[in-house]
Amino acid sequence: MAEHDGSYKHFFSHPEMVADLLRGFIAEDWVTQIDFASLEKVNGSYVADDLREREDDIIWRVKHQNGWLYIYLLIEFQSTVDRYMALRILVYTGLLYQDLIKSKAITDQQKLPPVFPVVVYNGEGRWWAARDLADLIEPLPGSLARYRPSQKHWVIDEGQLARETTLPENNSFADLIRLETSPKPEAMRQIFAILNHRLQDPRYASLRRALVVWFNRVLIKRLVPGTQVPEVNELQEINNMLAERVVQWTEQWKQEGLQQGLQQGLQQGLHQVLERQITRRFGPLNDETRKRIQTADLDQLERWADNILDAQSLDEVFKD
Repeated sequence: MAEHDGSYKHFFSHPEMVADLLRGFIAEDWVTQIDFASLEKVNGSYVADDLREREDDIIWRVKHQNGWLYIYLLIEFQSTVDRYMALRILVYTGLLYQDLIKSKAITDQQKLPPVFPVVVYNGEGRWWAARDLADLIEPLPGSLARYRPSQKHWVIDEGQLARETTLPENNSFADLIRLETSPKPEAMRQIFAILNHRLQDPRYASLRRALVVWFNRVLIKRLVPGTQVPEVNELQEINNMLAERVVQWTEQWKQEGLQQGLQQGLQQGLHQVLERQITRRFGPLNDETRKRIQTADLDQLERWADNILDAQSLDEVFKD
């Protein structure tokens, strides 16, 4: 998972990807009021008071149309749901503010800049954790309620977006989500062909390279686990490779599926035969014995089926 997270951080070190995330997935009025050409990556390494370093945070600033109002994007990447993400976001925001003060990025006459935290989540289930710190804190009675801290963050749940919405076209982040959530190599080939065409301009060279590295280190391992595939060096090579291998991999998956189905059928048959034989020899099965049989693997079932021929008791059936 470290390689996956590293690849995502690499993606969002490119202004094109950050701009597409904001334009396509953040339904906020201020997004239409910023100058995307001013996107600037900010140093993301700072040290807390307890000397624990936080490195590689992806933090950007961008100019607002009303002047030099800076909006910081604090981007976290999650493949599992973290119940306390809202608290982590508050801590990260505080560390960011401390760093801005210590580095004198703001003067004594300036207020702290707004922060817009974004969590990019690519796990299997829905994101269910609180999106506001206040929801993690026990409600306080009466006037004490005003002292309950609150900070919201935006969650981009890739799986939910892919299932329930129409992803925007001509958007690199949307294409990344499609690649993350599509299991079919033919669909991936089409997406990489689109990316190869859209990112032709030399200014996208670094982003093209990031996509190639992600394909080699993450995506291809998910597509055909355990298979040695030569690394590619360019987006066009990915398109060519997928075009050549789609039929081969599809046939391989069919065979693996047939083999898995045959093994599952054999196990199910042995479950039934063993339960019937034990019942005839030693009487009705209790729930514990039935569960033991149902959860056994094929090797165990075959050993027990051999043992029952000479077993004088139920314990002798299950001996190794």
